[in-house]
Amino acid sequence: MKQTFLAWLIAARLRTLPLSLSGIFFGGTIAITSESFTPEIFHWAMIVTISLQILSNFANDLGDGLKGIDNADRIGPKRALQSGLLTAGELKTGIIVLVAFTVLAIYRLLQKANLNDTSFVILALLGALSIVAALTYTLGKRPYGYYGLGDFMVFFFFGGVAVFGTVVLFTPIIPFHSVGYTLTAGALSTAVLNLNNMRDYQSDKTSCKNTLVVRMGVERAKIYHFVLLIIAYIGFTFSTISVLGPNSVFLVLAFIFMIPHIQKVREVQDYGELDGELKKVALFCFALSIVSFLIAYFG
Repeated sequence: MKQTFLAWLIAARLRTLPLSLSGIFFGGTIAITSESFTPEIFHWAMIVTISLQILSNFANDLGDGLKGIDNADRIGPKRALQSGLLTAGELKTGIIVLVAFTVLAIYRLLQKANLNDTSFVILALLGALSIVAALTYTLGKRPYGYYGLGDFMVFFFFGGVAVFGTVVLFTPIIPFHSVGYTLTAGALSTAVLNLNNMRDYQSDKTSCKNTLVVRMGVERAKIYHFVLLIIAYIGFTFSTISVLGPNSVFLVLAFIFMIPHIQKVREVQDYGELDGELKKVALFCFALSIVSFLIAYFG
């Protein structure tokens, strides 16, 4: 029983959850400063987000495992199907159960939110699209993650859908200054994916998984990575000063902590060493979002 539970925890990839919640906390920050925040709605938004992220992780474990991408040459953490901890049938069952739970959670969230008809329909469609996107990143005959589209989808869902979608749950009017937080969450989340794909460059290339890194090469991927960090910095600076006021400028200085990361990415030769950098960027994004949220909530 204990071993089975551990297998499902490995498949859930709990270390990915903080990053997935970052956009929700940024959206919550906007809602608080707009004086429209409701804790219960926010709690359900987090439940939906966590459910979608775990669903995506189950589907990725199954998809990459069945296609042979997760093999002995893979550098990153072990996967449940690859290591034999779970069978394909068990993962499929887990996916079905989680899809059902996610649908119910999305319905409950939209029911709790005070939405007009237009907002309800748009968010319901985005919820359905999020489920489809979570499943088809590596599953199916033409998974978009194998054609270099993963970066766009991560930016769209972790940035736009997460931040704007959260704001709309509380108010039908999306303040312009929320755009910066959208760029921050989207760019840093995409940067994490880019690091993941740089780490897996050799195995992905051999397995014909044509991620954006495989398409452009690692050296260009490094430049792309730095551009993403610059976008995140500009976006965070804009929204933080606009939303929390000039006194919050000290938060912007937090990007100084990214300097060692930039140096590491620029100089790295063994791409397996980038696995630790994934955690740093993911936790950095989460820290920015939760500190912003707490300042708005208690400020």
